[in-house]
Amino acid sequence: MNFVTALPPLAWLVISGALFATGEFLSKKFALAPSWPHLGVALLFYLFATLAWFPALMQKNQLSTTGALWSVISVLMTVLIGVFLFGEKPGMVGVAGIIVAFIAVFLLSLA
Repeated sequence: MNFVTALPPLAWLVISGALFATGEFLSKKFALAPSWPHLGVALLFYLFATLAWFPALMQKNQLSTTGALWSVISVLMTVLIGVFLFGEKPGMVGVAGIIVAFIAVFLLSLA
């Protein structure tokens, strides 16, 4: 299981978040023009995102902190895709939510 320690936990979480965000991108493509290939490829990216999550969890062994950090990373990447690739604009409440999520992860990491 050397692949688990090949990268630090944060790197695994960023990879997992990027794969998840790619799945979100493909899901949006599917929503705009439904097709089996879009759906199948999106599901593959979600699967790979889950697989990339496990090494981080195995190294940190703290579900609360690791899960919260993964959530923030994946949400941030998904928002960036929505803003830059699809021209979506998050509202003030959405921006506030992202900021509060970062604060939550910081506070969880102190525990």
